[in-house]
Amino acid sequence: MPDTASYAIGHGTLRLIEGDITRDDADAIVNAANAALAGGGGVDGAIHRAAGPRLLAACREIIADIGHLPAGEAVITPGFDLTARYVIHTVGPIWHGGSHGEPDTLRSAYAQSIARAVEHDLSTIAFPAISTGVYGYPVELAAPVALGVMAEALGTGPVREIRLYLHGKRAFDLWRSTAEAGAMIR
Repeated sequence: MPDTASYAIGHGTLRLIEGDITRDDADAIVNAANAALAGGGGVDGAIHRAAGPRLLAACREIIADIGHLPAGEAVITPGFDLTARYVIHTVGPIWHGGSHGEPDTLRSAYAQSIARAVEHDLSTIAFPAISTGVYGYPVELAAPVALGVMAEALGTGPVREIRLYLHGKRAFDLWRSTAEAGAMIR
């Protein structure tokens, strides 16, 4: 059975879940996308496979208009074959040692994803751990950044629930200990 942990923050709830984001029934799930919104490996590939080919077509339309999605920005598409109504696509930073603005870009990726949800009157969002896979962002450095943005959104905005999906027990335990040690979780 997958691990879960829940935290009340403001008028909302943060849930950490060891599991598969593609099966979540949130209003929107967040895709850790590449700049071309072209699908790929990891969470990105899994979301594209689960949503079906119309997701890639919708992403291609966006890219035809904007050229590419810069790191730290986010766009929204329908969820198509997913249980979630929408997919919010964001590009996280590639880790280059931390001195190339990675924390600010990661913070922006989470914040811009939440902003797209708010613009569409969505109250539940499911996130993966953005940039901690092939983009190489160290989990122990990404967790406090991401959790801080999530706690702020839950404490001040219309978002009622944020679910963070984590891959594997080690990742889950690290994020949980970071959440429980952080001042934003009471």
